[in-house]
Amino acid sequence: MNEYGTDNLTVSNPENTRVQGYPPIRQGISRFVAIGNFDGAHRGHASVAAHLRTLAEARAPGSGHECLALTFDPHPREFFRPDQPHFRLLAPQDRFSALLRIGFDGAIVLPFGPELANMSAADFVSEILIRRLGVAGVAVGEDFHFGKARAGTPQFLIERGAAEGFAVSLVPPFRDEKGGIVSSSAIRKALGEGRLAEANAMLGYSYFVRAEVIHGAKRGRDLGFPTANMRLEDANGLAHGIYAVRATIEGRPVNGVANFGRRPQFDNGAPLLETFLFDFSGDLYGKEIVIAFEAFLRPEGKFVSIEALIEQMNRDCAEARALLGPV
Repeated sequence: MNEYGTDNLTVSNPENTRVQGYPPIRQGISRFVAIGNFDGAHRGHASVAAHLRTLAEARAPGSGHECLALTFDPHPREFFRPDQPHFRLLAPQDRFSALLRIGFDGAIVLPFGPELANMSAADFVSEILIRRLGVAGVAVGEDFHFGKARAGTPQFLIERGAAEGFAVSLVPPFRDEKGGIVSSSAIRKALGEGRLAEANAMLGYSYFVRAEVIHGAKRGRDLGFPTANMRLEDANGLAHGIYAVRATIEGRPVNGVANFGRRPQFDNGAPLLETFLFDFSGDLYGKEIVIAFEAFLRPEGKFVSIEALIEQMNRDCAEARALLGPV
């Protein structure tokens, strides 16, 4: 399963050698690609991967084929609106494994810059899909637009596919059990409003972040709750509050309770993720750890006294332990 890149992006293949550029067209292997940003690699994206696989098996039965995600870095929104922070659901280093998990065989990542932004829809089809990738089939969402000024429509792609000999599958929006459309935007909104259970249900896994543990003000230690402090991306839109979490530390799962926010009891400063790990001791400074958010307990708040805060923190820990169960 390869992770492909182009131009200045370098990726690894299964033999641990380094390759650059577009993946070569391989004799006897039909290539099918799904085009999108795939931020979050959520259940809707898994549906796209499944549609692509169905297309591949119908068009190339009994022969070798590969189903790849064709995506972009940075997100086009970051290029066109650099002054508007973009809340990424997955860090770049987690995107590839997530795409493999939902059913793709690999990913092609195109650097999104002026050249791609100004490429016409016709050139995108002829230069990238046909000449560089040699696609046998393409899957996109029903509302997919591409090319300069978003001029390329699903109908245009279908017409070009018919003329050039590649199949096109339009994938309808994926709806959850309640009939709601699953999308990256809907997930960001749910996370920002503290509706973590809904966000995780749409993702198909627990929302998580990874970052290096940094030194803090040591207030938690003074209160009897030493924390692992992590600074998240400025654009992270997760609702401020208290969460039941599960950390992964050098491959080991550890339950805990975390506060993400500005600490109104003390300084109302820059947002920080502070995690109290249950039944854990060790020096984590400088180490990268993963925090998965399992349940939203309550919003941040300011208490009448430090004693009242400690009482609430004890209740938060008890609630989190009950919700999380054993590791």
